[in-house]
Amino acid sequence: MKIQNAFRLGLVGTLGVGVGVLILSSVVSLSTIITYVGAALFLALGLDPAVSWLEKKKFPRWAAILTVLVAVLGVLTGVIFAIVPIIVDQVAKLSERIPDLITSVNTSTFLDDVQKQFPALDVQKLVGSVTDYLGGNLTTITGAIVASGVAIVTGLFGGLIILILTLYFTASLNSIKRATYQLVPASKRERFADLSEQITTAVGRFIVGQGALAACNGVLSFIFLSIIGAPFPALLAVIAFLFSLIPLVGTITGSVLIVATCMIPGIGSSWLTVLVAGIYYLVYMQVEAYVLSPNIMNRAVAVPGAVVVVAALAGGSLLGILGALIAIPVAASVIMIIKQVVIPRQNEL
Repeated sequence: MKIQNAFRLGLVGTLGVGVGVLILSSVVSLSTIITYVGAALFLALGLDPAVSWLEKKKFPRWAAILTVLVAVLGVLTGVIFAIVPIIVDQVAKLSERIPDLITSVNTSTFLDDVQKQFPALDVQKLVGSVTDYLGGNLTTITGAIVASGVAIVTGLFGGLIILILTLYFTASLNSIKRATYQLVPASKRERFADLSEQITTAVGRFIVGQGALAACNGVLSFIFLSIIGAPFPALLAVIAFLFSLIPLVGTITGSVLIVATCMIPGIGSSWLTVLVAGIYYLVYMQVEAYVLSPNIMNRAVAVPGAVVVVAALAGGSLLGILGALIAIPVAASVIMIIKQVVIPRQNEL
């Protein structure tokens, strides 16, 4: 009898481990799809405040959703037809200048100027090392370029899927919430629904706030770079906008990249332009950190600075850019649960 029980125990344990391994492997296999769904749900929560605002203006639910969806599609269409051609044209001009830039780098005059500018640097040895590396790793570099092209196509396809899922989740967000609430015991359903609504509202406000900061940086960058005569202002403004969507480190990374692009010789940028652009982004980062971000983001989520840093680093390490995006609202949600659930329960013990 004991042997039989031991056999049953071992069999059940083995099956349990097998099921666990199967679930984990399934999650790994479906990681891309899960990422798409998570990103789409995250964006849908960002559109929900606009829907709620229209509902407060006496719009029916269906009309508010339709208005928001039409506005989103209209903005995307406007971006595609108004900004994308300019960016494509500027990228093409930049590509046309690359051969001339390479030729100028290979000329002795350019190398002599660099040597005079940096006398402690052995320019000839550095150029030789770079040439030897490129020649010895040509196959690897070519494979990396092809892989980058495939990654871009995959990213565009993933973006289309996320857009479709976002539209669907936005239209059916209330139904999803109600179905989720039904899974909670009736005695705790009201409290769970209230806390969930607070969390989703905070997430939506965070997305709107982060988007507002990114739009502010993009628009101001385009205006300023156009005024000072920086090369490819539309392209650099889009870079500023996209990087500003990443919390904590996005703005400084985009600013460094823009200033570094202005420093490339042969693209029509002077050292005065580089200096002015550098000063502008230093000033802008201070204004964003101490004026714009507190006034916009404090209305969305209240998270201590140390928690913001830790959450962004942890989220970026786990899920990349998507993790960095959702880290702060997740941290805010955890803090909210601790304050409203954990601490009151501990006080009752």
